[in-house]
Amino acid sequence: MSSVAVIAQTAGKGAAKSAARRRRAANDSHGAGSAVRRPGWVTYAVLGLVLVLSVFPLYYTLLLGSSDQVSISQSAIPQWLPDLSILERFSEVMASTQINFWLALANSTIIAVTVSLAVVLFSTLAGFSFAKLNFKGRGPLLVFVIATMAVPTQLGVIPMYILMSDLGWVGKIEAVIVPSLVSAFGVFWMTQYLEEALPYELVEAARVDGASMFRTFWSIALPAARPAAAMLGLFTFVQQWTNFFWPAIVLGSQNPTLPIAVQNLRAGYHDDFSLIMGGVFLVTLPLLVIFAFVGRQLVAGIMQGAVKG
Repeated sequence: MSSVAVIAQTAGKGAAKSAARRRRAANDSHGAGSAVRRPGWVTYAVLGLVLVLSVFPLYYTLLLGSSDQVSISQSAIPQWLPDLSILERFSEVMASTQINFWLALANSTIIAVTVSLAVVLFSTLAGFSFAKLNFKGRGPLLVFVIATMAVPTQLGVIPMYILMSDLGWVGKIEAVIVPSLVSAFGVFWMTQYLEEALPYELVEAARVDGASMFRTFWSIALPAARPAAAMLGLFTFVQQWTNFFWPAIVLGSQNPTLPIAVQNLRAGYHDDFSLIMGGVFLVTLPLLVIFAFVGRQLVAGIMQGAVKG
């Protein structure tokens, strides 16, 4: 016997008709929502335009790096297609006496990897605490952490430099690593993700089984946060790899990172823009390789986490 017939016997025919109309409406809306809708040409046109605008600066950098100084001075677009002469610019940058490329590469790698791992770990710990633990002042403290993102970085440069000077870290990469070990954005990002992706029942089950709080975090929260943590790690790595402002102040040209090294290519009386653009593309190349190898997996992980959430 259907549920509509049961409603007719218990509540009357009017209630049964109303229930039948609601069921048909629900089925129609479900069917319309589940239908696959293909994007139109307007969507593809907009996406193509965004793609071209995003890729053009990098492509233009590659063109200038493949040219020479004379061609660049004669035309804003010296050629339309890059050639293998960009490899010569790479060799010139690596062997340039104006910069210490390999020291800059080592500094950038150490800073980016260390800060990325630390931000992911500490942000996930804080996000798990804010999302799933009850303690006094949780709400105001989270609001305070988020509010710090509204404070411009430039406001803290002078006191931060004085502190680094007192610690004897001026000119050392510790002055770049330590202040960046925790990110307010990372805490906010992981808090929002874990609130949806990690059910309270899993945390309670782990606690009932006798797991400590850190064991619960390591075995339950961290695997659940893996997609968001991967994206946070990638964002942080790119940010630190391309960071110029604070390292230029506290490190200088004696112990540079890659962005500072590229800037130092302009130290001469005449700027060789082909050499500078070759250095810029060389610094960007590792990021392109990372995106090429792990971009698809990161996007798939984010979509998987969103579906599970």
